[in-house]
Amino acid sequence: MTEKPVNDKPGSDKPWLAHGLTEEEFDRARSLMGREPNELELALFGVMWSEHCGYKNSRAQLKKFPTTGPQVLEGPGENAGVVDLGDGLACAFKMESHNHPSAIEPYQGAATGVGGIIRDIFAMGARPIASLNSLRFGELRQTRARHLLDGVVAGIGGYGNCIGIPTVGGEIYFHPSFQGNPLVNAMCLGLLKSDRVFRGRAVGPGNLVMLVGARTGRDGVKGASFASEELSDSDPDKRPNVQVGDPFMEKLLLEATLEILEADLVVGLQDLGAAGLTSSGAEMAGRAGSGILLDLDKVPLREEGLEPWEIMLSESQERMLLVVEPDKAATIAKIFDKWDLRADTVGVVTADGFFTLRLHGQVLAQVAAAHLTEAAPVYIREEKEPAYFQERQKADLSAVNARGDFTGLLRELLASPNLCSRAYVFEQYDYQVGLNTVIRPGGDAALLRLPDTRKGLALTVDCDSRHVFLNPERGGALAVAEAALNVAVTGARPLALTNCLNFGNPMDPEIYWQFARATDGLAAAAQALETPVTGGNVSFYNEYNGQAIYPTPTIGMVGLLDNLADRLTLDFKAEGDLIYLLGETREELGASEAHYLLTGRDEGPVPHLDLAQVKALCQLLVEAAKKGLLRSAHDCSTGGLAVALAESAMAGELGAVVRLDGPLSPGAAFFGESSGRVIVSLREEKAPDLVALARGHALPVTQLGQVKGQDLVIAHNDFAIKAPVQNLKKIWSEALAKMAAL
Repeated sequence: MTEKPVNDKPGSDKPWLAHGLTEEEFDRARSLMGREPNELELALFGVMWSEHCGYKNSRAQLKKFPTTGPQVLEGPGENAGVVDLGDGLACAFKMESHNHPSAIEPYQGAATGVGGIIRDIFAMGARPIASLNSLRFGELRQTRARHLLDGVVAGIGGYGNCIGIPTVGGEIYFHPSFQGNPLVNAMCLGLLKSDRVFRGRAVGPGNLVMLVGARTGRDGVKGASFASEELSDSDPDKRPNVQVGDPFMEKLLLEATLEILEADLVVGLQDLGAAGLTSSGAEMAGRAGSGILLDLDKVPLREEGLEPWEIMLSESQERMLLVVEPDKAATIAKIFDKWDLRADTVGVVTADGFFTLRLHGQVLAQVAAAHLTEAAPVYIREEKEPAYFQERQKADLSAVNARGDFTGLLRELLASPNLCSRAYVFEQYDYQVGLNTVIRPGGDAALLRLPDTRKGLALTVDCDSRHVFLNPERGGALAVAEAALNVAVTGARPLALTNCLNFGNPMDPEIYWQFARATDGLAAAAQALETPVTGGNVSFYNEYNGQAIYPTPTIGMVGLLDNLADRLTLDFKAEGDLIYLLGETREELGASEAHYLLTGRDEGPVPHLDLAQVKALCQLLVEAAKKGLLRSAHDCSTGGLAVALAESAMAGELGAVVRLDGPLSPGAAFFGESSGRVIVSLREEKAPDLVALARGHALPVTQLGQVKGQDLVIAHNDFAIKAPVQNLKKIWSEALAKMAAL
């Protein structure tokens, strides 16, 4: 299906334009209804058929993703995906964006992003145990970027710390393309019993619909529509579109909700997120093939005078919609009252399939729920390969080798915004609350203890925006591969992934080409690595004054470690341990952080990717961990081998002596970012077993050197890097705080 955008400005003769509908979409809605929609019904169609709720420009591409597997208990379509962990346990997890709100009000935008994703998790019946985030900002020398960084970090910490859910991991990336439009992607994970998965479905005509939690106000009205627009200099005027969060109320809502679920008092439940009562009600009815009648005069309001459309489109936070049997409503109300929360009956499930809104007994709107959900238009947009794509492949990549002073370049990389320590950020988060955090932020992946078992759960978020910009298909696949390796280097087996796909305006053929190619790569990698996609989020229109962000399909990966005693960390452990490289280093300086640092240019071929080899490497790491062969393991990616060695040395506060002799240029040997590589250290007597295991998996394995002394020494033919580890650590650990304080 194709669509021609209408450029007419909203007016009384074309009221659908004020609700974000094109003329073709208005005709579609009118045809479905068999009559002219009224103003409130147009508002319902507008928000439910927006990109943020209807996925009209992305749904066709998302169908490429593998979504099933023996571990998947719930795939895309519900509040969150659920995977089986064995022993009667499961985990629910998902990632979503709050980019535009964070650009306008960074504290509340980030805070409510955290609150919203937490509600998605406990709506599945899971107790949230961990949060992560993926953040993108402009250059830190710009005042706006520092303002956004400080506000977003404070919002994440303020909400997560207050509600008592640890923020255990994440990533931050700085680049000029995110100067006006930052990315704030929030991920949450929770635990539940594998036979106690709850779903957001309005089942059972005659059952009551209850609105629980906070009262409804004007904050966040039309937030979903706002998320489906480009940003510009006029956006400070859109502060009313940003929600306001209350983590203390969310904590009460979480506990009350889990209590009624434990008591089997609920038929279905749904978080009130984007589009508020409209999306939650229509989606619950649509999934069940039922209808819902809402009495708007029964919705508790925070302020007087709200219009019906404001009540329906408000995104006031800390609210849930329940479907309950009539004889259980009083018990639910009593439990919520105990937690100092409201629980109001606002409607009833019907058998007619309609989403009906009534005020003081008068029907204001009546639309088939399926027309708002399943009948939303699906578009496959025009694609065009960007002019930059071929041009950027032809690059002069001599700058790194011409530098000569490779020790100085290593210091500069460790002090650069994309490679320096993130402690300045994660130390503002409570990452130990709950006492389940085994590997804290700063490693390749977080590792959590699964209560009452010997198992651990590894989780990470990952994406290299530069890779995706330069080669969307390979960059999308690399994001999945890197996330899988981040999990595997802890000893955990990658299980499944969620994603948050951040792109510019899909109406631009070059942007849609990026999106289609990136999803091709993501789908291929997920299939090859047997890590199905259990859910996620698409965030389009990430542009500022017409300038699109770098495409960023962020991957959130979950992995399972059978025995926490087998866990691996990145730090070198003891003098004399041997250091090996698993994987192959190639002559690849394209798309590298070192090249960008020296030239300010994103260019060159993106590193080669062998998905079969990545899968074999993940399997080897899991086996090696179980057999106790390794003392440490660390994924080698951004910054190359020299940076990875420095990170392991700094983490263990031990030096290393390494030789990389061979035909490669020194720049590629030290700083090339060839994919599918892991640095491991181990006792000398374990080395033959590691080599045999690597050969059994047909993986390249190379002895590099050993853990030794207090200096990092990396030699390549006639070139060398040599620096005291403590000196490197001081540079690395202080850099971000200094830049943020400019």
